[in-house]
Amino acid sequence: MTATKQDQDVVDLLISQHNEIKDLFAEVKSTTGDDRERAFHRLVRLLAVHESAEELVVHPASRQHSSGAVADACMREEGDAKRELTNLYALGTDAPAFDEVFAEFERAVIAHATHEEQQEFPILRRNADPAKLRRMAGAVRAAEAVSPTRPHAGVGESAKTMMLAGPPMALFDRMRDAVRDWHKANEP
Repeated sequence: MTATKQDQDVVDLLISQHNEIKDLFAEVKSTTGDDRERAFHRLVRLLAVHESAEELVVHPASRQHSSGAVADACMREEGDAKRELTNLYALGTDAPAFDEVFAEFERAVIAHATHEEQQEFPILRRNADPAKLRRMAGAVRAAEAVSPTRPHAGVGESAKTMMLAGPPMALFDRMRDAVRDWHKANEP
């Protein structure tokens, strides 16, 4: 682990990921064909693991330090995003409606990230000591390592559900990703 990763707290980690997500949205919009599809798959993967980790680590912690309304709203937004991302994934980047649906999805995801950054993250900063916030960053990284790589909207958003169903789904997703990538690399 680098010194930067050891010192990074959960809020800084998640804001960094939010910026990476915004960059991937821009890349998807600015590319076509196989480049667009690759960028979209990277975006899907990052969103899936990011949201799963937030559901397991961040929202339960913020719920401990507030009424839970902010965390509940974030969970609802993430559930909506999972359903929409599932639809986008099924639609495919070459579909005529992709750009319009993708633009609406981007607006919702950016609004969600802003909501977290302005409402949920300050709750954590005010109420959790810096050492706990650094440990939470480690917990987020660990959760992401075993999280599904695509959305599974029908599974539910609770931390308990993700703990039970997440690792088997993640294994299946990672196998599908490997086979998909192998086929792409070995097409004539």
